[in-house]
Amino acid sequence: MAVTRLRKPSTPLDATYRNLSTAELYEHAVRNGEGTISAHGSLVVRTGKHTGRSPRDKFIVREPSSEEHVWWGAVNQPISEEHYDRLRARLIAHLADRPVYSQDLHIGAHPAHRRSLRVYTETAWASIFARNLFRNPTADDLDGFTPNFTIIDAPSFKADPETEGVRSETAILVHLQRMEIIIVGTEYAGEIKKSAFTVMNYLLPDEGALPMHSSVNVGPDEDPVIFFGLSGTGKTTLSADPERSLIGDDEHGWGADGLFNFEGGCYAKTIRLSAMYEPDIFATTRRFGTILENVDLDEVTRELDLDSERFTENTRGAYPLEFIGNADPTGMTTHPKNVVFLTADAFGILPPISRLTREQAQYHFISGYTAKLAGTEIGVTEPKATFSAGFGAPFLPRHPGEYAAMLAERLERFDVPVWLVNTGWSGGPYGTGERMAIDHTRTMVRAALRGELDDVPTETDPVFGVEIPTHVPGVPDEILRPRDTWPDPAAYDAKARELARMFADNFADYADGVSQSVREAGPRIDG
Repeated sequence: MAVTRLRKPSTPLDATYRNLSTAELYEHAVRNGEGTISAHGSLVVRTGKHTGRSPRDKFIVREPSSEEHVWWGAVNQPISEEHYDRLRARLIAHLADRPVYSQDLHIGAHPAHRRSLRVYTETAWASIFARNLFRNPTADDLDGFTPNFTIIDAPSFKADPETEGVRSETAILVHLQRMEIIIVGTEYAGEIKKSAFTVMNYLLPDEGALPMHSSVNVGPDEDPVIFFGLSGTGKTTLSADPERSLIGDDEHGWGADGLFNFEGGCYAKTIRLSAMYEPDIFATTRRFGTILENVDLDEVTRELDLDSERFTENTRGAYPLEFIGNADPTGMTTHPKNVVFLTADAFGILPPISRLTREQAQYHFISGYTAKLAGTEIGVTEPKATFSAGFGAPFLPRHPGEYAAMLAERLERFDVPVWLVNTGWSGGPYGTGERMAIDHTRTMVRAALRGELDDVPTETDPVFGVEIPTHVPGVPDEILRPRDTWPDPAAYDAKARELARMFADNFADYADGVSQSVREAGPRIDG
């Protein structure tokens, strides 16, 4: 089969293969020894030592046009233009004699906020990943295509910490003035997706649209819901509800006329996927076109082992949105009727579902509490309590207060209720208790979205102050009150006070930028 080969590249980078189809890229990937085709047709690849993101190796170029808008610090580390230029020049020389794949793509379903991007990759499988995760332009769109920004992904290139201002041989560099992203020293494709998300998080507030680390689905009664949450909290699982249409599983904007997806695909955790509880996502692992990162398989039969964590807990599947049967191809819907904050509480303290006041919603959005799950980032080997502002601090170039203010204004204007849902542990902390059953979580969320909890009596949590429903149809009453699930209530009380103190200590960094009522909406630390 013929391939599209550029005889003379039009950019400083030698784009050897441009806009190849998924089928062509499969052929290249197998020929290059990049991966193995599973018994079901998915392409299984390994990402080497990097099986998760490397947030400490991400930098934003400090330059005049964006400097005053960036929230500098541990999340958004600066790098000089001089260092960036030195690394970039060496990278272009490194790639000059190597085959390079490129894809011309879109990010953003809404035409008013859409951006064009060109993704250069060293491997064919990463080019498939980009095709799966971003939105594919029409033939007319490709005619005269000009990218708004560019991503260069080169795992074989090693950065030089001594001369290029970086921490290690791995580097993710974002230049907001040039609209260019460089990713080197890591094969983990999630860096491609999340660096593009970072750019959108920088651009959209100036256009009056709130960028969100969230999933969105909509029911037959035109009742969209936003699920906020970090990796591993259930955004993908809960949004892939067969009773509702999927808008997207991870990145969205909330604009003047409603919600819209940034992406054209999903990047789902596959560890221990259940054909019973997650049938749609499970089915994607058995589809031609799906990229499976670090999933184990039998060397002879090529059968997948989704329960294995031999390579990492953070096994991933990247597939087009259309692989989910009830996905909405438009990627757009109206304003939300509900908002859900998802957390995987490693302490087993927060209730499985509770309703938040307006002030509590702002407090918990800025707090962004969850547990980083094993393998999601380098160095995380077991669940660890963490706080991530906006449920996505690593991807927020601006101060979290900007995003929180935009969310608060929209919640008030459209009178949207906010629910806090704990998909983490019950009956004790990690290592003692058990992970919340997905069928119980799904039942509770469905009840909230249908309005079945609107008139149910509630109890106020004495430490966190949230309203806990006393009954949810189809869910045992005893699991609704986390204290009742612990064998030692005194141990629960002590751990609850410990977690409350963690909330308070974290929020101190943001207290000056919020109202007194929001500051007082946090947990009690004097009980």
